[in-house]
Amino acid sequence: MTASPSASNGSLGWLRDLWARDWLKGLLLVAAVIFAYQPAWHGGFVWDDESHVTRPELRTLGGLARIWMQLGATEQYYPLVHSVFWVEHRLWGDSTLGYHLVNILLHAFAALLLVKILQQLKIPGAWLAAAIFALHPVQVESVAWISELKNTLSAVLYLGAALAYLGFDRNRGRGNYALALGWFVLGLMSKTVIATLPAALLVVFWWQRGRISWKQDVWPLIPFFVAGIGAGLLTAWVEQKHVIGSKGSEFGFSVVERFLVAGRVIWFYLGKLFWPADLIFIYPRWNISPGAWWQYLFPAAGLLLLGALAGLQQRWRGPLAGLLFFAGTLFPALGFFNVYPFLYSFVADHFQYLAGIGPIALAAGIIATVLSRWGRNKPFLKPVLCGALLLVLAVLTWRQAGMYADNETLWQTTLARNPDSFLANNNIGVILVRKGQLEAAIAHFQKTLQSRPDDPEAHDNLGIALAKVHGDYANKLVGMGRDDEAIVQFRKALEICPAFADARHDLAVILLQKGQVDEAIAQFREILGNYPDDAMASFDLGNAYFQKGQMDEAVASFQRALKIKPDDVSARNNLGMAFLKKGMVDEAAVQFQKALARQPDFALARTNLDKARLQKEHP
Repeated sequence: MTASPSASNGSLGWLRDLWARDWLKGLLLVAAVIFAYQPAWHGGFVWDDESHVTRPELRTLGGLARIWMQLGATEQYYPLVHSVFWVEHRLWGDSTLGYHLVNILLHAFAALLLVKILQQLKIPGAWLAAAIFALHPVQVESVAWISELKNTLSAVLYLGAALAYLGFDRNRGRGNYALALGWFVLGLMSKTVIATLPAALLVVFWWQRGRISWKQDVWPLIPFFVAGIGAGLLTAWVEQKHVIGSKGSEFGFSVVERFLVAGRVIWFYLGKLFWPADLIFIYPRWNISPGAWWQYLFPAAGLLLLGALAGLQQRWRGPLAGLLFFAGTLFPALGFFNVYPFLYSFVADHFQYLAGIGPIALAAGIIATVLSRWGRNKPFLKPVLCGALLLVLAVLTWRQAGMYADNETLWQTTLARNPDSFLANNNIGVILVRKGQLEAAIAHFQKTLQSRPDDPEAHDNLGIALAKVHGDYANKLVGMGRDDEAIVQFRKALEICPAFADARHDLAVILLQKGQVDEAIAQFREILGNYPDDAMASFDLGNAYFQKGQMDEAVASFQRALKIKPDDVSARNNLGMAFLKKGMVDEAAVQFQKALARQPDFALARTNLDKARLQKEHP
């Protein structure tokens, strides 16, 4: 006996009703995101993470104030992001699990906000679009890379502001308007790329109504435009003058070259959205040449696509709106403005984190509409096909997230996919130096310099490897490497960049090691002239004066180092040694005792304290 169709439908009705509940879909989506990113849960700090996660000097309440008030106190002036990092460090210190889970949960919450926005706009396939956004592997760079908290946090604020503004557009309520503007301003304090929100909202209103009204649509968004432009200009100025900088020959593009970059960038990102293969942390940097005819095909094809979609707008505005949203949101990273990562590559997955929403929503709407029509008599067709698509994306995301297990895995994977990346070669070399694999490190630094001969950091790193001078300067005198070759590299780095304090420090250290004390002193003094709060330079200058026998100057240098870094037991011990050389036994003993109080197992300070006591007993 077989069940009738009506009985069969009735028996499955509870399942359809359960699935219709948004809370269940949201719960499943959050769970899917969390598990898709499982390989990154315990991933370590990579590349510039340690520069973004709160540095020791900013971990106090005064440091929190500096994050907001002092330009240049942090890697970038995104005070809300660095405030979150400040709180996170208070909660779990240097344990990376918490940082990763916050990024993952913010990403999942952004997807849930996207659902609500698409539902309000009555776009078909809202849940499918949100799931694609959440599980697409091109998003891994933004979610698994701790530094990109600025992407996930700003995305939540961007989408929250958009949702509130859509509410204002419906009822013109002041509360929704104030909420939207507040979220937007907070978002700008997380990443100024979201300054494109008001333009994106105008695209949405044009798509809805077929026209733009100055009074209804444009005028209320003027404060958003002003805030966005102001924040963008401030960020550009801070990054050029105080923090990162994006100037020099690598950024000297003509207007034609910038259009060639922009045309290629748009097609690159669309390609990665629809076919996410060979995703790389650092993509090869294109050689842009106005003399190469084929490079004009990219912007030409983009203009043809724009024209074709414009011709369709009378019947179907959706595709043009999706493209305008995509290109407009990408606009800050298209090449018309200097962006620091262009030094390495013109494209990066995290640049299209929000921009991808346009094509994703369009594709999901088309898929949902087609499957609803074709699957009227096949109720399982839609969930099976959509589930298969999402499963593939989740697996690709899981695999991509494994790149972020640790710094070495990230750079080795990058190098395997982009062997000529000077950044990957340089960073792998640094890792190999720390592991003591110096010959392999030297080979990577030399390859870096083959493609980028004027890279001061690569010259400095090559010098470190040649001299066996490691990043831990407490052990800087170990090993007598190829010192003369190292000195050549340090001097080359300083010739390229005279303000490069690390290279000057490395040069001074090796000169001191070779007994060229006067020149070493001159180099340390040069550093302190530019960076008076450099505790390490003050400490090493004290060592140089001590080696030369100038104890008064040595004492002054060690005291300055301790004023900057009071907990430095090595500086405390060496200050005691200088006092002992001057015959100031009691003062020396005090310094040794303070060093031991801070570090009871400091054997050298214990030995020196015994010498001081013996000298006092038997002058």
